[in-house]
Order: sequence, then C-alpha cells, then structure tokens
Amino acid sequence: MVPGLSLEHIVILGIIALVVVGPKDLPLLLRKLGQWTARLRGMAQEFRTGFDELARQAELDELKREVQSLRQTTNLASLGNEMSKPLGTLESYAGLSTPPPPPAAPEAAPTEIPEAANAEATPSAEKPASVAQSAP
Repeated sequence: MVPGLSLEHIVILGIIALVVVGPKDLPLLLRKLGQWTARLRGMAQEFRTGFDELARQAELDELKREVQSLRQTTNLASLGNEMSKPLGTLESYAGLSTPPPPPAAPEAAPTEIPEAANAEATPSAEKPASVAQSAP
C-alpha cells in the first residue's frame, strides 16, 4: 500500500470516487486502474531485468579482462615447477611446529661379543674362581 494512507483515507477516497464517477462506472474505473497498475509493474520488472542483465554483462566483461591479463602474465613453466614441488606436511599447513627429523640410520658399530662367548675366549687364569673350578 501507499505509505501514509490509512484505512480511513482509503475509505474517504472511495466515497469521493463513488460520488464523482457514479456507481455505474465505478467497476469499469477500478478495472482500468488495475490494468494500469499491472502495466506499470510489468515495465518496472522489465527495467529491473534489463538493469540486472547490464550488470551481469559488465561483470562478465571484467572477468574476461582479468583472465586475459592472467594469461599474458602467467608463465606456464613456473606453473609446472610449482606443481612439481613436494607438498608440505599437515603440521606446516596447520601452523604447528615442525616435527623433529627422523633419526638417522645408525652407523655400523663394532660388533660386541656376548658375555658367554667372551667367557670362552678368555684364558682360564682370567676366569673367575667359580668358573675355573667347574672346568675339567
């Protein structure tokens, strides 16, 4: 409804229209008024649709210019290099501290002789007394 018109104002306008136009022609007048209102709404919708289409076309033109400028400035070799780089770890993407590097492979340490083998290799003089007594 029209802002500022209350129900009392609309009733007063209806009574004035009934007196001025007459009861015989009032339905015809209201029908014509409804047709004009529908035409105005149709034109407003057409204007709005045309305006939206122009805005969409302007956005498409701007996107085309951006794509063209990206094509001119982007080097395909650099994209290939970027794609061949290894991916980071999940911790680096999450912003957590980097995990410690895995432990290096142990270097070849001198082999140790087990105690039983060491006991057999030592002379009997160096054996403890309990072991020396049990020997035949």
